[in-house]
Amino acid sequence: MNPPAPASPAQEINRLHQEVVRQTGDSKKCLHAALVAAWQAGQLLLAEQKRVYRTMGAAWGFWLEQNFKGSRRTAQNYMRLAESVADVSEFQGLSLRQVYLRLGIATEPKSRTDSPHVEKLPAHIRLANRLLETLNTHDKTPQASPELFRQDLRALYDRLRRLFEPSPSENLNGSSLSKKNQP
Repeated sequence: MNPPAPASPAQEINRLHQEVVRQTGDSKKCLHAALVAAWQAGQLLLAEQKRVYRTMGAAWGFWLEQNFKGSRRTAQNYMRLAESVADVSEFQGLSLRQVYLRLGIATEPKSRTDSPHVEKLPAHIRLANRLLETLNTHDKTPQASPELFRQDLRALYDRLRRLFEPSPSENLNGSSLSKKNQP
């Protein structure tokens, strides 16, 4: 039995496109399920709050502390969501945070400790981004002095050239191709 023929680039692109479509659909379903769960939790929290006030007076904060595994702020947001919306289906495909923003429910800013650590971009990438910004600005403002853009671009070019051109020692050791040897 012969092994299957390798997929052509077009077949692989289309396979990956189908994967994107499927994953996007799954993601929207998950977002909606989370929204529905938050809304239902809000409904139950509102009912429990009424019961606690009726039976124990002002012990709602204590009840939350003892029984709810989320933060007090999360409980309040769930309850505001439940009070604000009779049916969450109109928000299908939106994240809980997006719905909160649309409804004017204040959310806690994401803390830096909860966020994954993101390394600073390498210097050559930052310089390339500055170069692109300068070029884009030039395209949008043709009345600006071309000499100013040349000065900005020259400084960026000089800094980038140091990053990409081999040093004289690399040329001597033969570890890098010289420009003459490149096709």
